[in-house]
Amino acid sequence: MKRIKNITLAGHNGSGKTSLAEAILYKAGASDRLGKTADGTTIMDFDTEEVKRQISINSAMASFDYEDIKVNLIDTPGLFDFAGEMIQGVAASDTVMITVSAKSGVKVGTKKAYREALKQKKSKMFVITKIDDENANFYNILTELKINFGPTVCPVVVPIIKNEKIDAYVNLIEMKAYKYDENGNRTETDIPEAENLEKTYRVDGLREAVSEAVAETDDALMEKFFEGEPFTRKELIDGIHNGMNKGLITPVVCASAADLTGIDMLLKEIELLIPSADEVEAVEASAADEQIAVSCDKDSPLSAFVFKTVVDPFVGKMSYIKVMSGTLKADSSVYNSTSDENEKIGKLYFMKGKQQNEVSEAVAGDIVVAVKISASTGDTLCASDRKLRFEMPALPAACYSMAVNSAQGDESKISSGISRILDEDKTLKYEQNESTKEQVLSGLGEQHLEVTVAKLKNKFGVDIDLAEPKIAYKETIRRKVKAEGKYKKQTGGHGQYGHVWIEFEPCVSDSLVFEEKVFGGAVPKNYFPAVEKGLQDSVKKGVLAGCPVVGLKAILLDGSYHPVDSSEMAFKTAASLAYKEGLKQAEPVMLEPIGDLKVAVPDENTGDVMGELNKRRGRVLGMEPVEEGITEIAAEVPMREMHSFAMFLRQVTRGMGSFTFDFLRYEQLPANLVAEVIAECVQD
Repeated sequence: MKRIKNITLAGHNGSGKTSLAEAILYKAGASDRLGKTADGTTIMDFDTEEVKRQISINSAMASFDYEDIKVNLIDTPGLFDFAGEMIQGVAASDTVMITVSAKSGVKVGTKKAYREALKQKKSKMFVITKIDDENANFYNILTELKINFGPTVCPVVVPIIKNEKIDAYVNLIEMKAYKYDENGNRTETDIPEAENLEKTYRVDGLREAVSEAVAETDDALMEKFFEGEPFTRKELIDGIHNGMNKGLITPVVCASAADLTGIDMLLKEIELLIPSADEVEAVEASAADEQIAVSCDKDSPLSAFVFKTVVDPFVGKMSYIKVMSGTLKADSSVYNSTSDENEKIGKLYFMKGKQQNEVSEAVAGDIVVAVKISASTGDTLCASDRKLRFEMPALPAACYSMAVNSAQGDESKISSGISRILDEDKTLKYEQNESTKEQVLSGLGEQHLEVTVAKLKNKFGVDIDLAEPKIAYKETIRRKVKAEGKYKKQTGGHGQYGHVWIEFEPCVSDSLVFEEKVFGGAVPKNYFPAVEKGLQDSVKKGVLAGCPVVGLKAILLDGSYHPVDSSEMAFKTAASLAYKEGLKQAEPVMLEPIGDLKVAVPDENTGDVMGELNKRRGRVLGMEPVEEGITEIAAEVPMREMHSFAMFLRQVTRGMGSFTFDFLRYEQLPANLVAEVIAECVQD
C-alpha cells in the first residue's frame, strides 16, 4: 500500500494529458515506443472513435512500476461532453495531476478539474505542458495559476530561458539545474546568474516561495523559517508531500511530452511528493444506520467500489474496481451491497490501456479490473460480515436530448445495444416520452450523442438516426357547451342507432372526467360504459392539431335509443360525434409544456443568461449564490424553446455553466404561435 500511487490526469481539452501519459509510460520503461495522438498510436486512446477523432472519449488506465513505486495512471477526457469520465477518474485516484498548456494557460477545464479535486478532497499537482512550444511562457502561466488558485500554488521545477528558448530546468528542491539532449536525457549544469536570464523570476526568490509554502505545513518548520535557517532537502520533500496530502500545497512542475524534457523529474516528483494510497484520509461509507470511516488497510475486511464499467463486445463487461480495504482475490465470492446479491469474481487484471495483465489479487489502495461480473458503476463490493456502501460522486445530469429513429426497424436490437451503452456511461439517459411515444436519448451535448451513435454501430451493429424530439402539446377547452351526437344507419337487417346529449366543461384533470345525469331511462344504463369508452377514445385527439385533450369533463344528460337497432357500438360512435361537435364550440386552445429550470452560471454571465431566457419566453423567478463565483438562476421556460439551450450555455459560459430542466406543468400556448404549432403537429 505504501508503494501505490493513484493518479488521475485531468485538465482542459488539448492541454496534453494523453501525450503526457504516453511520455511518462515511455520514460518509466512501461512502453517501448512513444505513441502520438495524431497518429492514433497512444496506449491510452485505443478506442476506434478516439483514434478517428484524435481526442480522448473514455478514461483509460495504465498500471506500471517505477523505481520502488507502483503507479495507477488514469487518463481522462477534457471535453465537457465526457465530464462523467473525468469525475469517475478523480473518484478512483488519490491525486489529480492537472495539465495546463504553456501556450494557452488556465482554461475552464483547468478550473473544473481543480474544483472536482477539491470537492472529492484529493491532493493536486499542476503540470505545465507543451513547454517546448515557441509561444510557451511558463512564468506567465505560473502567475495565472497563483491568481486563479491562490497561495497554495508552489513551483517545484522551473525552466531557464535564454535566447527565447529553454536552456535548462531547475529543480527548486535540490537547487540543481539540468540540460536535456535530443533524446530527453539530462546532464547537470550550473544555475545561471539572474542577470543573464530572460522571461523568468529570480531562482532564489522562487526557492524562497517553496520554503514559505513548506513552512505553512508545520509549526516547527514555520519557526525554523522565521529564524532564517534553510530547510534541508528532506524537510522540503516531506513538507511538500504532507502539504499535498492536507491540501495546503499544490506543486507546479513543467515538462514536454514531445521531446521528453522534464519527464524524468516529473517521475521523481511522483515518487517523492505524491501521497501513497495508505496516507490518504479515510473514506466515509454507510453501514446500516451509521457512517463509518474506512481506512486503506489490507488486514481489514474487504471493501471496494466499481468506479467505471466498460462493455466490450468480445471480452464482455469489464468492471474497474478501486479496493478500499482488505484484499480482493481472483476466483472468490464477494457481497454486492448495492444490488444485495453475491458476486462471483473470476479473473482479475491490471490494465495498461487495452492490454490486460492477469493477477491473483489486489490489495487495499490498488485498482484492478474484473470481467463478466454483474456489478454496475457505483456499486460497492464488500465482505458479507461487514456490509457497507460507498457513495459515488454526483455525475452531471443529461441535458441535451434527441429522438431515436431506427434505420433498421429492429427495436429490440436497438434497445439491447443502448442498454449496454448505458451500463458503460451513466451520464446518458434513454426513455420513452409518454406523450409523444418517441424514444429519447439524452446526454451532455451534441458530440456526446454523436459518439454514442458511432459506438452503437461499431460495437453492437446497431444503426440509429437522431432527430429533434417532438414537443408534447395538448389541447383543452375554455367554455361549457352542450352537444348532440346521433348515429343512425340502416342496413339490410339490423340497423345502428345511438343518440346522446353531452355537456362538456373545463375542469382540472389530466384525464377525462365522465359523469351521467340521465333521467327517465332515455339512455339505458348498460350503454353508459359505451358512451364513456367513445369519449375516452376521442380525447386522444383534439380538434385543433390532433393532440391529446386534458382538463375535460363530460356529463351525459340525455338521448334516445331504439329497442332493436341500438348497440354499444352505436352509442360509442354517437359519443364521438358529440365530442367533435362540442369541442369545436367550446373555444379549444393549445397547451404547451413548461419546465422548471435551474441553471448555475459564473457571476459574470448572469446578465447574458437572463437576457437569453427572456428571449426564450422564460420567466426568471430568482437567483442566489451557490458557491464562490457561481450563481443559480431559477426560471420557468417553455420546453419548445429549450432544445438548443445546452449549446448556448456552453458557448456563453465557455463550459462553466450547468443546468437541470424538469417538466412542471402545462400552460396555454400564445396566440401568435398557435398556427405554427398546429402546422408542425399536422405535418408529424
